[in-house]
Amino acid sequence: MDKNLLDLYSYYLLSSFGPTTATDLSSLLDGEVSHDQVTRFLSGDAYTSKTLWQHIKSTLRSVERDEGVLIFDDTIQAKPHTDENELICWHFDHTENRSVKGIDLLNCVYQIDDLTIPVAFELVRKPLLFSDPETGQTKRKSEETKNELLRSMLQTCQHNQIKYRYILADSWFSAKDNLTFIRHRLDKHFIVALKSNRTGALSKEDKLQGRVSRIDALPWSEDTPVLGWIKGLDFQVFTNKDGSTGSLYLACSDFDLQALDIETIYQKRWRVEVFHKTLKSDAALAKSPQAGTNPEQPCLYAAFRVECLRIKHGWKNHALKTKLYMKAIRSAFEQLQKLKTA
Repeated sequence: MDKNLLDLYSYYLLSSFGPTTATDLSSLLDGEVSHDQVTRFLSGDAYTSKTLWQHIKSTLRSVERDEGVLIFDDTIQAKPHTDENELICWHFDHTENRSVKGIDLLNCVYQIDDLTIPVAFELVRKPLLFSDPETGQTKRKSEETKNELLRSMLQTCQHNQIKYRYILADSWFSAKDNLTFIRHRLDKHFIVALKSNRTGALSKEDKLQGRVSRIDALPWSEDTPVLGWIKGLDFQVFTNKDGSTGSLYLACSDFDLQALDIETIYQKRWRVEVFHKTLKSDAALAKSPQAGTNPEQPCLYAAFRVECLRIKHGWKNHALKTKLYMKAIRSAFEQLQKLKTA
């Protein structure tokens, strides 16, 4: 992929306040880059997770430490008026508790100190068509589940020798296969949320005898995690109930941590939500063109550039657009004043 054009396109995404098009970028650069060049760039060789890694690797190596964390989550960008295909199709959005037509992007970000860096991603594709036996409607499904994609991305992070200690995820990614993979295959620790209807046992004897209870029925103390077995896992874990309004059940595989440690580390998972907002608000994910196969992927690189600028200048989250907007308004106002007095 043309690195110079990628940089130009990413800064165009960051500076744009409306729909992003190849025509507008070409006009912005006074024809230095043609419309056809931008179109070929977006529809050419796929911008893959490997390409992203090549672009962020040097920055990551300069900041990574063993206490870093990997955070997994997905975000759905609605595309209700776009023709359906294997990429833009119906996905269940757990934030809205309903299916949404759009693009489902699975992200793995590296979080250390106040810096969040995307290190791997996958677009959820559904090329397989089938008939729903209940409704008779034609629907789509993926060749790989999101949990399988997550494990593949984790394997890639291991291959890239990224330094980290914990993997954080919400309850949608706390499947037993994922947790077993993290502990046995990767030899890493996890802190993940659990649904209240997950079951477990407080002793090995109860586990072997099949005497399990829902975790929301376990005896909880104020400050001490419960040590036990989650059904389906062959190793012991801490299960901790945080002190927030409502109940959030956290499973942790590191026995050296106390309750406050578990909650403090898991709070870092919120950084992926901030990153997703950056993708949509700052990197123009919602305003990318529909044609071609690549428009959404360079948004990840643009979001990475936002993080670099934010750290360099000491800005708060999402300050970039506000600063650019005020600069644009001021410039437009000054131009109008000049026209008025001309």
